[in-house]
Amino acid sequence: MKFAYKFSNLLGAVYRQGNLSFSKDGNAVISPVGNRVSVFDLKNNTSETLPVSTTKNITCVGLSPDGNLAVVVDEDGAALLVSLVTRAVLHHFHFHKPVSSIRFSPDGRKFVVTKENVALMYHAPGKQREFNAFVLDKSYYGPYDETTCIDWTDDSKCFVVGSKDMSTWVFGAERWANLIYYSLGGHKDVIVGCFFEKDSLDLYTVSQDGALCVWESDTELDGLVLKKSQDKPKPPRQGDEEEEEEEEDEDEDRTEGEVIRGRAEAPKEKGETKNVRYKQRSKHFFNKDGDFNNLTAVAFHKPTHLLVTGFASGIFHLHELPEFNLIHSLSISNQRIASVSINSSGDWIGFGCSGMGQLLVWEWQSESYVFKQQGHFNNMAALAYSPDGQYVVTGGDDGKVKVWNTNSGLCFVTFTEHTSSVTKVTFTSSGFVIVSASLDGTVRAFDLHRYRNFRTFTSPRPAQFSSLAVDVSGELVSAGAQDSFEIFLWSMQTGRLLEVLGGHEGPVSCLCFSPVQSILASASWDRTIRLWDMLDSWQVKETLSLSSDGLSVTYRPDGQELAVATLNGEISFWNPQTATQTGSVVGRHDLETGRKETDKITAKQTAKCKSFTSLCYSADGESVLAGGQSKFVCIYNIKEQMLMKKFEISCNLSFDAMEEFLDRRKMTEFGSLALVDEGAGDGDGVNISLPGVRTGDMSSRHFKPEIRVSSLRFSPTGRSWAATTTEGLLVYSLDGSMVFDPYDLDLDVTPASIRKQLRLQEWASAIVLSFRLNEKALKQEVLEAVPHEQIPVVCGSLPDIYVEKLLGFVAASLEKSSHLQFYMTWAQSLLMLHGQKLKNRSGAILPTIQSLQKSIQRHFDNLSKLCDFNVYNIRYAAALSKQKGVKRAAEEDVGEEEEEEHEEDEELSEEMSVASLEDADLML
Repeated sequence: MKFAYKFSNLLGAVYRQGNLSFSKDGNAVISPVGNRVSVFDLKNNTSETLPVSTTKNITCVGLSPDGNLAVVVDEDGAALLVSLVTRAVLHHFHFHKPVSSIRFSPDGRKFVVTKENVALMYHAPGKQREFNAFVLDKSYYGPYDETTCIDWTDDSKCFVVGSKDMSTWVFGAERWANLIYYSLGGHKDVIVGCFFEKDSLDLYTVSQDGALCVWESDTELDGLVLKKSQDKPKPPRQGDEEEEEEEEDEDEDRTEGEVIRGRAEAPKEKGETKNVRYKQRSKHFFNKDGDFNNLTAVAFHKPTHLLVTGFASGIFHLHELPEFNLIHSLSISNQRIASVSINSSGDWIGFGCSGMGQLLVWEWQSESYVFKQQGHFNNMAALAYSPDGQYVVTGGDDGKVKVWNTNSGLCFVTFTEHTSSVTKVTFTSSGFVIVSASLDGTVRAFDLHRYRNFRTFTSPRPAQFSSLAVDVSGELVSAGAQDSFEIFLWSMQTGRLLEVLGGHEGPVSCLCFSPVQSILASASWDRTIRLWDMLDSWQVKETLSLSSDGLSVTYRPDGQELAVATLNGEISFWNPQTATQTGSVVGRHDLETGRKETDKITAKQTAKCKSFTSLCYSADGESVLAGGQSKFVCIYNIKEQMLMKKFEISCNLSFDAMEEFLDRRKMTEFGSLALVDEGAGDGDGVNISLPGVRTGDMSSRHFKPEIRVSSLRFSPTGRSWAATTTEGLLVYSLDGSMVFDPYDLDLDVTPASIRKQLRLQEWASAIVLSFRLNEKALKQEVLEAVPHEQIPVVCGSLPDIYVEKLLGFVAASLEKSSHLQFYMTWAQSLLMLHGQKLKNRSGAILPTIQSLQKSIQRHFDNLSKLCDFNVYNIRYAAALSKQKGVKRAAEEDVGEEEEEEHEEDEELSEEMSVASLEDADLML
């Protein structure tokens, strides 16, 4: 068993908070999910989570114009410079204050960060190596309240900043003589977005109350003049002051907020350019019907003049500017739209709803969804792998059952029939039926062919089901109740209740069927494990006495061992045949629980009452995974009964119980400052405000969810394992970067000697040597050098010990290789020639076979789609050619008729000419 697993993907959550961004080509959405960043490829329909994480939840992401760099900033202002090419962190930086927005200039040379009431302009990191990637260029002051948004002009000469003080400020990126800074008013609420017109200084500003102001500049971008360094500001002359007063009087006569002059520091002398001035050309309102509906997000696409606005009620509008023509309006959610983004071509619009965890991409021209995903908006409670490892099903506290594709990382079906929290989910052995248990008193079976709930199992008296198990045949469904201490058995075929098993004196915490026999193991809080024989009138076969309350029980894949987690933090191993304990592991100290902000005792004392709540055997049965109310997942070796490795599932300090010690700087005589609820509830506003409430719902409170692992499962292929946590569904896969791991190393086993065997065409010897050295690139080189017709001969001459290794390598290579027929021939030859010997060791080789099946199934699905597409195209082309043939035949018929008519006309003309000649002769 190798423990070289690393984090590979985050499922179950697609968006939490922060701004969405499209990639440079517009085919991928970059979405912040907690303290990680996920990239969703819209063309290939796949998702990937970058292997970088911040210490707190991400609030804003800034992309460079070339799409190679991203600056990721968390709630505290800690920033990471990430390469989107190598997926590596290039630089760490801290702004020391929360950052509201970040935006690169279009030329990629600078970027602006807004924090508090200041805009900071930094030199963007270049392609050459730099000691400090974040070099501050200028600081811009002006707004009196927090800044909210940024936009640049197309030539990177100026940028505009919106603020919560209802003002908008235009700043020069260089020292312009006629524009240093300019303040615009005209709004009565917080500025949500401000945008420059394409190749112009004209502005659009949008506020939270649904007002849009169109500002027109009297100067073009080419009219900006650089300020000479030797010039010093001179005091204005008396005549200039009088002119300014007259202009101000004229401005006051106009509409309120129409023109607000900027304070230009450049002198006004004859021959010099005039200062840049703005005037309000028009003002429009989104909420014309009078309903109070906060505008929460806005985006503008300059080439197409398209303005997209999102509202707190989940509605979005599309307008064409500057005429403010409504193109489209649609409700996409019943929650607040937190972020809006438009791709480079202007065809696709991305929406993020933080309340429901939704991520949507809408194609506005065809009015259809390009991408539509939603995670569990409450905690995940359970997960299960399909028998081939291709799908993962999850159940959450939101009552939803979701099925995820492990290859693409996306959810492809959601079942919403449950009305309360889902506590357990599982697949049947066929892989096409999902069974889920819920606190609503039902156990439901779902069909993955038709995507429907085809069975609903209930108990005679209402009961809350907290545990679930399905036998190997898929015929028996069992569920344990929390309140009645009973186990219910149903038939999958008929849906009828077969038996109610009583005997436990406490709630049934976990159920598990033996993978080889019809025996059900049940763990309970009454400190017993009971083994029920399904073939012998459902009698109790054995009762195992535990030292503490039983929390979780699981069978080894071969059915010859039981692992039980108890409340005192121990994991005990039992032989189910003899009902004897074979070993135990004390894991309480390995949990390393943190201290919550409300805890009155230290983390060390809290750990004494913590325990593992989820257990899972590895695919080979040599080790066991354990997780519980902690940020760690532990892997124990069963034979040695010792800890092999600990995985830290999260470093996100936005969760509670992450740190062992509380921050003393936050402790005051009144208690911890972390417990003080800052602000006035939901600052972004509510759809229907409570009586007397103006700024938001005063009853809403922010809370920090506690980090924990609710469920663990190993993939049947043995190449990955998954955990449902507070952060989402985390998938850990085998680390491919572990290159050198030799099997039987010797002085003669070198790459040179292996290539020498290849030159001598000693294929079997070269394969054996390459597997002894165990270097992936070399194994692939040797395998692909073998001629296709020699594959059966080489497979027949391989030693038995290398057959399994070769089969495992073929299964792993087949998943990503394009040499489909070549590797399929290897797999077929190995299974045909060594099938009987492999069958004798079926328990050990089962993960390899399932991995091979998963790879073949994936290629089958992709090829069948491609073949179907080609068949439809060929049919279309044939029908088109047939139609053209008919047209051509019709044209030919018409042509022939015309030719016949032409010939007849010629004959008539000849006859007439002959007749006329005869007439002429007669006349002569």
